[in-house]
Amino acid sequence: MTKLAQWLWGLALLGSTWAALTMGALGLELPSSCREVLWSLPAYLLVSAGCYALGTVGYRVATFHDCEDAARELQSQIQEARADLARKGMRF
Repeated sequence: MTKLAQWLWGLALLGSTWAALTMGALGLELPSSCREVLWSLPAYLLVSAGCYALGTVGYRVATFHDCEDAARELQSQIQEARADLARKGMRF
């Protein structure tokens, strides 16, 4: 099962549970305070998912490892390409 399928199954399960509890399909008599929280639960979950995604991206950027060897190799390739193009008459 792909990660997308897992996320879609989880969202479908949470969404159907939320709809059943909100619309009263299960026959449960929830207190009004619980129903008020249930109505805003999707917004809370969306904000929480956004904060998690932002935190994950920030952490990955902060702990990104530089590849100094690859950077030096790339710079030498750029210099070789410039020298080759300069021999062919191109100016920089």
